[in-house]
Amino acid sequence: MSITGLYWFTQDLRLQDNAALLEAARRCDRLLCAYCVDPVWFKINEFGCTSLGSHRWRFLKETLHDLEEQLAAYGQRLILRFQSPEQALNELIAQHEVAFVVRSQSADWYLQKTWGALKQRWPQVAFHEQTTHTLFDQDALPFELDELPGTFTQFRKRVEPLAIKAPLAVPDTLPRPVSNAQSSPSLPQAIVDPDSPFKGGEREGLAHLDAYFQGSYAAHYKETRNALEGWQNSSKFSAWLANGSLSARQIVDRLRRFENEVEANESTYWIYFELLWREFYQWYAHAHGARLFVLKGLKAKPPEPDRDIERFTAWCQGETGLAIVDACMRELNATGYMSNRGRQLVASALINELNQDWRWGAACFEQQLVDYDVASNWGNWQYLGGVGADPRGLRRFDLAKQTAQYDPEGVFISRWLDR
Repeated sequence: MSITGLYWFTQDLRLQDNAALLEAARRCDRLLCAYCVDPVWFKINEFGCTSLGSHRWRFLKETLHDLEEQLAAYGQRLILRFQSPEQALNELIAQHEVAFVVRSQSADWYLQKTWGALKQRWPQVAFHEQTTHTLFDQDALPFELDELPGTFTQFRKRVEPLAIKAPLAVPDTLPRPVSNAQSSPSLPQAIVDPDSPFKGGEREGLAHLDAYFQGSYAAHYKETRNALEGWQNSSKFSAWLANGSLSARQIVDRLRRFENEVEANESTYWIYFELLWREFYQWYAHAHGARLFVLKGLKAKPPEPDRDIERFTAWCQGETGLAIVDACMRELNATGYMSNRGRQLVASALINELNQDWRWGAACFEQQLVDYDVASNWGNWQYLGGVGADPRGLRRFDLAKQTAQYDPEGVFISRWLDR
């Protein structure tokens, strides 16, 4: 008797280093591979934004197309459903007598809720999840999640000595598809963005990973990472990491090769250091769940923002009159990307200069950033808003000083304000 399994792709849109997909392949002789494009992502939310803006949707759609082609090489199919995950997966389980469901562990609180609802709805179905989105498995952490260190420094000191597993190879084979499982007839159109350097898909991500470490960029990362623009000034892995086209373990593996074969220095260490920041926020999101999205964050008392929609709209559109902020926001709107330094400056301006709700900024970034990651985005906004993991509390950047340091000739500002 054939056994039918369902693999739910989420933020793991790759075949390499995907322990969850390998586990699904091991368990069955017929496999449904599904990805759900939730219609709610395209609707205006409580913050006046959509969850999925045009740049990120274009990048995601390219990624899904790449995944479809790679699965086809195994004789498999990607079932794309334009439905909520709960609706789509309930239908697939019922229609195809699914015996077990596998997914990658996710820091996304909403996906966790869906996973719990599915398990409750289908007690006779086996549900299994694997770690693919983080450097460390949860059971390898030297603390329980409810004892997560309160600051990054404390976290880093605890986890830095831990071994990191080597990335896994692609599957040798995959079970055959379920022939009568259907995708939704159509998905929303995506923009054409030929000038974006971010091209979606695992193969594009691997090509970028290889190109980055073939050059000398990693050896100078710490000196260049805060530049406001320049493709090779920072690693630019974030977009492929965010939807799982690359894994953090793949990056560390390639970094270690570079250190062994070319050079190991403070800059190469700093790449790993930044991956540990990302790791901290993944487990931070797991530990705090829905508190990631509330105004007071982890604090007892919430801030008291003005909630002036005109000032917020001006910030979103790059029309605040604060030159460095406006230039960064116009770059974001045009490209779907902004440097890490720029993100800190515009967040500080929204919170401190304009006195607006930090969650509005987080929601705008969720809509616009091609590299949006729920844990890193909302965790960092809490940090800068003084309601998260920063022991110093609210952080305020001196915009004039930052402009003088990072755009002393006004080249970046002119490029975006004079368009």
